[in-house]
Parts: sequence; structure tokens; C-alpha cells
Amino acid sequence: MKIVILDGYTLNPGDLSWERLNEFGELTIYDRTEYENDKIIGAIEDAEIIFTNKTPLPKGVLYKVPSLKYIGVLATGYNVVDVDVAKDLGIVVTNVPSYGTTAVAQMTMALLLEMCHHVGEHNRAVKEGEWSKSKDFCFWNYPLIELDGKTMGIIGFGRIGQATAKLAQAFGMSILTSGSRKKPELESNTCKYVEMDELLAKSDVISLHCPLTPETEGIINASNISKMKDGTMIINTSRGQLIVESDLKDALNNGKIGGAAVDVVSKEPIERDNPLLKAKNCIITPHIAWAPKESRSRLLDTAVINLEAFLKGRPINVVNN
Repeated sequence: MKIVILDGYTLNPGDLSWERLNEFGELTIYDRTEYENDKIIGAIEDAEIIFTNKTPLPKGVLYKVPSLKYIGVLATGYNVVDVDVAKDLGIVVTNVPSYGTTAVAQMTMALLLEMCHHVGEHNRAVKEGEWSKSKDFCFWNYPLIELDGKTMGIIGFGRIGQATAKLAQAFGMSILTSGSRKKPELESNTCKYVEMDELLAKSDVISLHCPLTPETEGIINASNISKMKDGTMIINTSRGQLIVESDLKDALNNGKIGGAAVDVVSKEPIERDNPLLKAKNCIITPHIAWAPKESRSRLLDTAVINLEAFLKGRPINVVNN
């Protein structure tokens, strides 16, 4: 059995082991594969099993690899695969749904705390001599913000949204969330479901944890920003396309939005003309919320379990039933 990993470096830059996948057949690992159909087809050739993280598998590729039986997506999101065509061709597609919950929630709070305390900027200022020159025993370059008593609006209240809520509540924050799939058991004195307009109007911080769908694409736009409090902070660790980046840039630069921190952008790697690169009070990190070693290890373990279940005729985490 031929197994191909199309873009293994991101998941495993050398600190994990592919050994368990070797047990299932002849394993070929590419650190990266160019996003061109001919190059992808050439890498796959007569493989029966392939794994991909971000390398696209459109119909133009899938139709050209008749040997293919299984695609393991090394991520939760699986929009890189044309799942409808895969289903028509009898190809099982699986994902890894919950490996990064704690890591992404932790990164969300790290971004929020950075906006509140500007640790990196103050560290830079000290090392460049600004504290030494101060006439006072302390100084700060940015307003400092305390989270206790603030309200976080969470758009997308699945596993990661709920994990983020628990961390935020530990800092003394109240939670507002909005969605059609309400779980009353999650409501409390510090967490409740509201309509979206109320969430936008009452939140001091808005954190995005929803999937990218036609309904959520561009949900942070000029119209919704106008409904927010002046000075609201926005965090995105989900998908870049949830934000109309030019609208957010304008709101940051005119002071309507007090700060933003994004781990994802609309096109990745980020392009030099991305509007957010010219926005004030905007932190941008390079899509790393999911990437602690512990998180990546869970992902790889689940990918192996998914393949084992498929080979036993009892596939799990299938996204194209």
C-alpha cells in the first residue's frame, strides 16, 4: 500500500515521528508540494492513501488518481478537499476535529493579554533604554487594561469557544455568545446566549471561533463594527476570511476599534499589501495557535487512529458521508 504525505513539514518539522504510519505501507513524505495540479498529481501517482494539511485536492486532481481510496486531512478544516467529488469517487475523507482546543484557547488569551499589557512593546522599550531614562520608577507606553468585569463576546461556541470562555471567566470576565444551536446547560450567571446585535453592542472583547461558511464569511465588517462599543478589541484565531480586513483596518485607524489581534489572515502566508499591515494597534501572528508540540502530537495520533479505523472497515471522523 502506497501512502503519501503531501505537506508534512508544518505538522512535523522534525520533533515528532512518522514511524506509526510506516507500519501501514510504503510511506513517502514531502515537506511541501507546490499548489499546482500537475505537481500534486505527480507526487501522489498511484497512491491509495494520502494525507494533506493545506495542499489542495480539487476535482482536477482527484479524477486523475484512480488508485486513491482515502484522504486524511491533517487539520480540522477540510475545505482544501473537494469532498463532494471525493464522495462520488468513493474516496473516504477524514479530519481531526478536536486536537487543538486547549492550544487555541490558550493563544486567544495570550493575544488578549498582549493587547491589555503590551508585554512585547514594554520589553523592547526597557532593553532600548527607555526605562533607564525615566524620571519615575515605572513608565508605560500604552494604556493598560484590566479584564475583571469586562465582557467577552464569543462568536462560535463549540469546543474552542467554550474552552476560551472558561479561561476568560477565570479572569473575571462575563461571556455573551450567539448561535442557533443553543445549549442551555452552558448558561450561568457569567455566560448567556444573546442575539448577535446584543453581543456586538455589549462586548468589550469579541473573539471569533466559528467555522468559515457563507453565513460567517466577512462577519466582521463595517456594518457590524458600527454596532460595537467604541474601543472594542477583536481577536481572530479561526479563519482570516471571517474579517473584511480593509474594514477592520479603517476602524482601527480611526479609533472605533481599540485593538485587534489575529493569528489568521485572508491569504496565507500574508501578502505584503494586506490592509492589516497598515493598521494601528493590530497584532498579527503567523497562524500558530494550533501548533504547540502537544497539540500537533494529538493531531498525528488521531490521524493514525483515523487510518486504522478506515483499514478495519469502520471509518471515523468522516466528513463526506
